[in-house]
Amino acid sequence: MNRTLLGLLILGAIAAAAVGLSQLDMSELTRDTNRRDRVAISIYYGGEKSALLANPKVKEIIDDRYKITLTASKAGSVEQVTTLDITGRDCLWPSNEVAVELARDAGRPVIGDTTIFNSPIVFYAWAEVADALTAKGMVTMRNDGFLTADIAAIAAAVDKGARWKEDFGLNIYGPFRIFSTHPAKSNSGNVWAGLLAIVFNNGAPPNASQIDAILPRLTAYFDAMGHMEASSGDIFENFLKQGMGARPIIVGYENQLVEFLTVNAEYADLIRSRIRVIYPEPTVFASHPLISLTPACARLAEALQDPDLQQIAWAEHGFRTGLIGVENDPAALTATTLPATIDLVVPMPPAEVMEKIIAAVE
Repeated sequence: MNRTLLGLLILGAIAAAAVGLSQLDMSELTRDTNRRDRVAISIYYGGEKSALLANPKVKEIIDDRYKITLTASKAGSVEQVTTLDITGRDCLWPSNEVAVELARDAGRPVIGDTTIFNSPIVFYAWAEVADALTAKGMVTMRNDGFLTADIAAIAAAVDKGARWKEDFGLNIYGPFRIFSTHPAKSNSGNVWAGLLAIVFNNGAPPNASQIDAILPRLTAYFDAMGHMEASSGDIFENFLKQGMGARPIIVGYENQLVEFLTVNAEYADLIRSRIRVIYPEPTVFASHPLISLTPACARLAEALQDPDLQQIAWAEHGFRTGLIGVENDPAALTATTLPATIDLVVPMPPAEVMEKIIAAVE
């Protein structure tokens, strides 16, 4: 076969292929290959994620991109995995990896879990309170400008019965306490109870036999606190509204100030001048596992791991990613600054220990 004939045959083949492709419905080739039927998903979620789920961009990703009709009800992280009626719920989204084991121990039909975000526990204090704690050597400033708290020194002050006015010179009535949500209802209080148990156990997570000797100190601490909110979002809101006299310093999540300033930019200067974020040393990471109760939950797990959603969660809400291989860039934050990494993190006590703590403080 000569070269001219071969060339003509090749051109003919190309032309035929082009004609064939022109007869195809090209929209079928470009249409979203992940197209699927819409699914309705019902969840309980921890209150600290309220603003995230209300974000219009997040709602659009969940609804439009992943075809999810989401019904989300706020509930305390501990309550949702232990005592609340979960009839009709597809997922639970608490704020603590221990909650997965608590859910299993409570007989929840857990078929899997995926850690979506991580949030270190922090303290939020009024400026005068932070200054008073600094003067006592209980709070120090790192070289990068972030404040840290010596948890052992704080526990010692609680043990000796320190009082705000008499020992710290503040016009605040009552014993020195770092206020938290209820440990039997909300995760931030639950994590704070676990962290106190670690400190009371000389810096190591107590086991099931060691916790019994620690429980009286823990129950005395929380009994002295009086009313405790059932939601991390509620205590943060009350902290800002009620002022220093009612809530001098609270336990919260790192992300809460980020999203408050994102939504309430007009208060940024006031908040920055009046509120201090203090990182406990050691601290505990509050992970945010999505617990699957039905197969439908897998769709929501996929949506929450969407790269665009993860970026929104960090830049606008301060949630650090829980995904392997994904990093958070502090430069992406516009409302405030956060440290690139969190050091001196200790693991939570095991689930059986936390169950004893919950029973003791209920």
